Amino acid sequence: MRERARAFIEHPRFQQFIVGVIVLNAATLGLETVPAVVEHYGHLLTAVDHVALYVFVAELAAKIYVERSRFPRDPWNIFDTVIVGVALAPFAGGLSVLRSLRILRALRLLSVVPSLRRVVSALLRAMPGMSSIVLLLSLVLYVAAVMATKLYGDTAPTRFGSLPTSLFTLYQTMTGDDWGNIAREVMRNHPSAWVFFTIFILVCTFVVLNLFMAVVVSAMDEESAAERAEQHDDNAASTELILSELTALRKEIAELREQKVLD
Repeated sequence: MRERARAFIEHPRFQQFIVGVIVLNAATLGLETVPAVVEHYGHLLTAVDHVALYVFVAELAAKIYVERSRFPRDPWNIFDTVIVGVALAPFAGGLSVLRSLRILRALRLLSVVPSLRRVVSALLRAMPGMSSIVLLLSLVLYVAAVMATKLYGDTAPTRFGSLPTSLFTLYQTMTGDDWGNIAREVMRNHPSAWVFFTIFILVCTFVVLNLFMAVVVSAMDEESAAERAEQHDDNAASTELILSELTALRKEIAELREQKVLD
């Protein structure tokens, strides 16, 4: 019975069904933000939401039944359990804010779709390298913010009047949001300020942020290489099993022939 249940929940058609339920549930939760739709179809949206939740609970129960003690060892199973558990929490009283967290069920696509799982695994693999880059970026932002506060605080107090304000302004500049107007406002009294902004943008945007992309791409390459190696090992094991079975079959045939000749 357990093997039948395993074959059922691992079947591609069942996985496609779960993906469809997740997408449908995400769409209905989005429609709940439209007052006109809620007014006419509120009961239908609620019914679809409840049915989707029941499907997710049944899927988790089936996985627990099939995997038993191995269920909590898979981080994706823990992820799915937390997402569904949030939806099962009561919405009354002080926990009514959890109702808005039902949309987190759409994140279950990360655990169901293999390609998304590979992307998330690659991002997690890149976290150590990304943490070092975040530290570098924070250091550059802090140094530049202290300099900008001392140099341009009196000229543009709304932009660089304090250290927190300078940090936010430089973060905005780093993202490319309206940095030209920020620079022109300072350059009215400090014509050479373009040097500061140019160096800052070159260091942060074209160097540090590109390091993020390099680390993520490298991690995705490693994830793909690990997956290819795993597939190669599986293929090699299957080939070895087939060869061993062929060898045993040939030996058995040879023994039967020898016995027939003796008879």
